Amino acid sequence: MKICYLDAFSGISGDMLVGALADAGAPPEALLEGLRGLGLEASYEFTRTRRAGIAATKFHVRGGRSANHRHLHQILDLIERSGLPERVRRNAAAVFQNLGQAEAKIHGLPIEKVHFHEVGAVDSISDIVGACLGLELLGVEAVHCSAVNVGSGTVQTEHGTLPVPAPATAELLRGKPVYAQGPAAELTTPTGAALAVTLACEFGPMPPLRISQTGYGAGERDFPQQANVLRVIVGEASGATEAATVCVIEANLDDASPQVLAYATERLFEGGALDVTLAPLQMKKGRPGTLIQVVARPEDRERLASILFAETTTLGLRWWHAERRVQERRWVEVETRYGRVRIKVGESSWAPEYDDCQRLAREAGVPLKEVLAEASFTYLKTQR
Repeated sequence: MKICYLDAFSGISGDMLVGALADAGAPPEALLEGLRGLGLEASYEFTRTRRAGIAATKFHVRGGRSANHRHLHQILDLIERSGLPERVRRNAAAVFQNLGQAEAKIHGLPIEKVHFHEVGAVDSISDIVGACLGLELLGVEAVHCSAVNVGSGTVQTEHGTLPVPAPATAELLRGKPVYAQGPAAELTTPTGAALAVTLACEFGPMPPLRISQTGYGAGERDFPQQANVLRVIVGEASGATEAATVCVIEANLDDASPQVLAYATERLFEGGALDVTLAPLQMKKGRPGTLIQVVARPEDRERLASILFAETTTLGLRWWHAERRVQERRWVEVETRYGRVRIKVGESSWAPEYDDCQRLAREAGVPLKEVLAEASFTYLKTQR
């Protein structure tokens, strides 16, 4: 799988992402040809520049048939009629849909009545479509993103002076890892946030890769204290040990029955939990209790927290982020005298699949431990 990692150490904007993808090898002429198909009558250009000593590509949009106010349906219609590849149109439409929902919430309006001001301008439409097209031209199958540097201070908009991150940016990045570092300036724009949140399947450390390309997209300003660039790192997913950030959610319970805890555990796994454990506690006043701990992907935190509140008696939760290391795993099948069993194989261990062994034990009317032993013995024979 080809992965693109967005390293947003100096934030992210639409033009930075388009420039970075071109810098990483997306053919500029193919990008420009696709953008001309939007019919915005704008001119586009890529130029080479430097930001704090790092060579980068700057994407420019000039002129064009603009409209001061565009509704979402007009933008979606423009994208649909562009003749671009289906996945590019679908992704670009999804970015604008998320952007529209954020704007609607901030302004307290139905999404159909939201007027796109800055984001409806020619340059922003070009940025979003150009970014989606650049990923397609590079053959990217999955996007990951780092924690996002949003900047600080204030920014001038059509609505007046607003704090950084702008309200739409903060809404879009809800639940994602962010921080503020460097100059007092807007480093992440609503358009950049919408692109990252819509296209990235995961936020956190860079996944295991064999790097094939890197690219740097220049921001508008050149800061002396840090390179104002977005870096993209493109490569094939490797078989290296998985390194990922996970969210650990936990609560202490002193009044939950075993049946309730068992059901809550099932619901948490159904909700996407990576692991759920229960451990006995000695709580205040000598009461016995239970620690329930959930390991989750960061983007699943809010959903799993809601399940914990709904299915247990807890009134509060704790969570923190931790690093998770997982060996590469694969499945093999072995044929035992009781039937076929899947074996989960890691770099230094293996384990018969419990569900397969349980089913075969019931069907054969033999103890489960015999099927587990037979499956392990059969697998070991295949490794000699």
